[in-house]
Amino acid sequence: MDFGQEYYHMFDGHGSGKIPFYMTYPVRNSFLEEAEYERDCRRLQEMYPRDARRIQTLVEQECDKMEHEGSMMFDEYPDRLLFRMLCRQICRALQDDEEMTWNVIPDRDHPLMQLIEVMLTQEMYRRRCRYRRCRRRY
Repeated sequence: MDFGQEYYHMFDGHGSGKIPFYMTYPVRNSFLEEAEYERDCRRLQEMYPRDARRIQTLVEQECDKMEHEGSMMFDEYPDRLLFRMLCRQICRALQDDEEMTWNVIPDRDHPLMQLIEVMLTQEMYRRRCRYRRCRRRY
């Protein structure tokens, strides 16, 4: 989504030398780009299986709680122990959910725990990238 790419040839110095004022600083609409990334992510997450969508909801709720300045989520090297404790907490919340068909003791080698770790890692990565992109604007 590069807005105004057709006008960049005017900036290479081979044009007439005069640039209309409104074209001197072509503005990329970063807010629309960020919204498009978010919509695309949501569309793809709708394709998750039912149980994975439920896990994703719990992962997003936990990440919402952590999304503040100084959080483990935004550390350069997040603490692995706290990360695994958070995964166990999500797994326990799944056990309390009556819609889920899984009844698992939180063990790190269980495929459900590995799925939670992967989904939590992906969500943290997505939010860290969004944080870095948005932080530059303000």
